[in-house]
Amino acid sequence: MSTQADHGHELIPRPELTPDALRAALTVVAPGRLEEMQAMKDEAFAKAVEWQSLSPVQSWVLIWAKEIEIARRPDLSTRYARAKNNLEHKDPDIAQEALRELSAVLDEALKAVRE
Repeated sequence: MSTQADHGHELIPRPELTPDALRAALTVVAPGRLEEMQAMKDEAFAKAVEWQSLSPVQSWVLIWAKEIEIARRPDLSTRYARAKNNLEHKDPDIAQEALRELSAVLDEALKAVRE
């Protein structure tokens, strides 16, 4: 597990950016998403072979590292859920703010896993 900045309570340490470490982390923070993760992994590896490029696998790693970062940090998870719930709010200002907040959460999570 890698070191990370203090974000308050974290459910688990940030995992290394390897398929096995990400799968182990997801098993703890969001086990209901394991099938989704595996399906995306299979697709990424198939594209990597077809394209003769590691970029689909690298993208898969970053996508799941970001998803796990959100799930393992209650602060981000709460912000993410609240923003997602308000995306289709009837008040356009609330919906617009939700979109900004969702983008901010995703950016923060991606930045954290790239550190």
